[in-house]
Amino acid sequence: MSKLTFLKAALAGLVMTGAMTGVSHAADIVGLITKTEGNPFFVKMREGAQAKAKELGLDLRTFAGKFDGDNDSQVAAIENLIAAGAKGFAIVPSDSTAIVPTIKKARDAGLLVIDLDTPTDPIDAVDATFATDNFKAGNLIGEWAKGTLGDKAKDAKIAFLDLATNQPTVDYLRDQGFMKGFGIDIKDPKRYGDEDDARICGHEMTGGAEDGGRTAMETLLQKCPDVNIMYTINEPAAAGGYQALKAAGKDDGSVLVVSIDGGCPGVKNVQAGVIGATSQQYPLKMAAMAMEAIEKFAKTGEKPKPTEGKDFFDTGAQLVTDKPVEGVPSITTEEGLKLCWG
Repeated sequence: MSKLTFLKAALAGLVMTGAMTGVSHAADIVGLITKTEGNPFFVKMREGAQAKAKELGLDLRTFAGKFDGDNDSQVAAIENLIAAGAKGFAIVPSDSTAIVPTIKKARDAGLLVIDLDTPTDPIDAVDATFATDNFKAGNLIGEWAKGTLGDKAKDAKIAFLDLATNQPTVDYLRDQGFMKGFGIDIKDPKRYGDEDDARICGHEMTGGAEDGGRTAMETLLQKCPDVNIMYTINEPAAAGGYQALKAAGKDDGSVLVVSIDGGCPGVKNVQAGVIGATSQQYPLKMAAMAMEAIEKFAKTGEKPKPTEGKDFFDTGAQLVTDKPVEGVPSITTEEGLKLCWG
């Protein structure tokens, strides 16, 4: 082969290589960071993100804290995504305030940050929030409980099974939404536990888990053996709290149990009479929408907009009960099972 022929062949090879490189693009990296790995709510959220990312051709990286409140793991996950050159990520903050400086670092690096379910404090620390109106979700079960008890509501004894001592936004919003719906005066709008209503037996933390719910209710039963309402941050905590009620011989319907989430096990517990009513939310929808928003931002630079009149995009909440109360909108457990997750 002559030198000229060899050079022509080499150039042709370079052109072909360049052409092949031009049509082969690495998928945009996106992230999903949840509070924990095993909670059914976050499992469904991850499924929604994975399905939508696959549909859109995105490279999804998922992360989770070791426990509810594990801010350090979430910080490490964000650092990982920044280093990987991600276009953006969705996060369910374990600590609504402590995570803000790291989120700012990500946004300064050009990543789109979408909050899911648990708003940051302040809420504008992220580019957008896709969430249930957690105050409304709490308000619905509060109104339902008040309406169910009728005149007896004025003498109620309420056990609050809350989330965590640092009181992330989702925690105080649900708790205080219930209080508002039930007719309890709220003091500090961003903290619970400072109320002076005699109907409150106390607040105990559950970590949003079944074992935490049982321990919390055991403690509250010692303080308040005549409890007749058990508010729970979520349905796993409600299941644990009910175990404590059962062990104390109070599983006879004398304690009204209300909760929030709308997972399939929770809706089935409503159907079985373990939980009186729950507010259903939609994690798969939240996560899928976040992936769509990040993909659109990567292509156009456009950021998602909130629901009109709110500072976040409201992904909806519906009360699920088979014992409806007049004036409180609700759906049946049959309907709830068609929409549930987990």
